Amino acid sequence: MTDLSHLLQPDRGQSARMIHIVDPNGFDAWLNQQPPRHRAAATAQKLTPSGFSSAILPGDGAEDWSVVTVVANVDSLSPWCLAKLAETLPEGQYRVEGRDPGAAMFGWVTGQYRFERYRKEDRATGPRVLLSSDPVAIEETLRQGSATLRVRDMVNTPAADMGPGEIEAAAAELAKQQGAELTVTRGTELERGFPMIAIVGQAAAKGREPRLIELAWGRADQPKIAIVGKGVCFDTGGLDLKNSAGMRLMKKDMGGAAHALALAELVMTARLPVQLHLLIPAVENSIGAKAFRPGDVLATRKGLTVENTNTDAEGRLILGDALARACEEAPELLIDFATLTGAARVALGPDLPALFANDDALADALSAQGKAVSDPVWRLPLWDGYDEMLKSDIADLVNAAEGGFAGSVTAALFLRRFVAKDVAWAHFDTFAWRPAARPGRPKGGEALGLRAAWGMLKQRYPR
Repeated sequence: MTDLSHLLQPDRGQSARMIHIVDPNGFDAWLNQQPPRHRAAATAQKLTPSGFSSAILPGDGAEDWSVVTVVANVDSLSPWCLAKLAETLPEGQYRVEGRDPGAAMFGWVTGQYRFERYRKEDRATGPRVLLSSDPVAIEETLRQGSATLRVRDMVNTPAADMGPGEIEAAAAELAKQQGAELTVTRGTELERGFPMIAIVGQAAAKGREPRLIELAWGRADQPKIAIVGKGVCFDTGGLDLKNSAGMRLMKKDMGGAAHALALAELVMTARLPVQLHLLIPAVENSIGAKAFRPGDVLATRKGLTVENTNTDAEGRLILGDALARACEEAPELLIDFATLTGAARVALGPDLPALFANDDALADALSAQGKAVSDPVWRLPLWDGYDEMLKSDIADLVNAAEGGFAGSVTAALFLRRFVAKDVAWAHFDTFAWRPAARPGRPKGGEALGLRAAWGMLKQRYPR
């Protein structure tokens, strides 16, 4: 768990620079009440009543200055309203005038994230520390911030350094930290028990062989929940080879695994009263003499047969075996994360994970929590009428429907075939990537849907 405690500290009255906040409705009144030197400074720095606009306000001495920033609503601070300040202010300690920063602490923490594993130069500035009088909120913010940074770090890491073995190592480290039991299935046992996971990854180089990673935590008398994450560490598309543009970001195709690990970390560090089962099918979809072929009929753990109509629709194959395994333990709740379809991005763009669920109450709770914490999701239908698109002439179903219609829906319907009907299930088709930077949200790997799921779990299983 990444230690972010140097960015948020309890407010014990220590010396700190003041952050004044104002919203567009109160901007003119605030400006008119300021002394002339503050009005002059605001004008010189082009302070405007628009979001993220800010200005340094001079004090009596050279070091006696404060800062003002414009937020959308001073009575309801968003996670991102102070994030730009966290990116741009000099190092030091800061306090929000007249109130606790609340939700804004999250953006303060995530706004200072940099992926620097491959950079030689040192950072030019030290940490900006925000003070809060709410120790419980500090603890929760640090927990969520650490989980978010786990996703970002894993997704940003190139495939050469984030293969199935590295995901296994991350799960093993988490299991050791939290006292969980780790099980890894590979080789002939994987071929026999999880044939779709094995066949998708069978062309990978030595050392990057496919495997199913499972982690178990919690007491046997607590409610069972399962979290599954797609761990395709690089996706060439297989023999249905992607073009260079389509392959460029495929290091992020293990983003579902990163989300699943992060959510499991949140569950365990918060000690939710649940019995957790984490499953990550980890593979590399490579090309070579051993690559699986279009037209092959695949066996599955559930006993269904799948005609492989597209080797680039491999994520749903490995998830199918993992979902079937998860349901064998009869969980009352099952959540999966996957960077599954381009169709979801066409429909919803990069910011909104597509949410599918077989339970309306579960979908409503996830949507409500996403809205509450500024981690929005958008529900798409498990439209029964499209099930016929998965029909095969020679097997029980195909993995990819022809024609391209409703691609994210048919992918979710494929997954549904491997979920027990009495298990409440939610599927996140997430992008795990931010193509352009925003305050608190740098370009690159991103946790999308993670905090919505975490909010739902906290609400459903209170400590």
